[in-house]
Amino acid sequence: MSDYLSRLRPSPGSTRPRKRLGRGIGSGTGKTAGRGTKGQNARESVRPGFEGGQTPLARRIPHLRGFKPPARKEYAIVNVVQLAVFDSGAQVTPEALIQHRLISGIRDGVKILGNGELDRPLTVKAHKFSASAEEKIRQAGGTVEVIPVGRQRGQPESEA
Repeated sequence: MSDYLSRLRPSPGSTRPRKRLGRGIGSGTGKTAGRGTKGQNARESVRPGFEGGQTPLARRIPHLRGFKPPARKEYAIVNVVQLAVFDSGAQVTPEALIQHRLISGIRDGVKILGNGELDRPLTVKAHKFSASAEEKIRQAGGTVEVIPVGRQRGQPESEA
């Protein structure tokens, strides 16, 4: 085995000798060492992203700037007026909302907002409620149940 390891070589043609710059006319890369003639690039190195004093691309495009919080919560949003698809006295859960195609997924939770009116009593279970949504659901004779937000994105809630 050790005899075999000592004979290992790269495949023919897979490696090339390094380019020796500035080593005379005969080398093909003598004198200007492959940098062309004159100008900033011939004299010194220019840092990546430098555009000769022009405002760089990274600063010209505003959406690439700023702070994006890594732990940002993104809720699936449903307005009170959309809950009219449920029958009177029904239980509205995140799964029921998906079934009625009011949301496409739970994401980091479901939030109920107070846009519109509600005319029937419902038991609404969600992760968050706006104050106006909570008030409108209670005025219609329904109840509000907050589901604790303790799960990770994409994982089902544990039944405990």
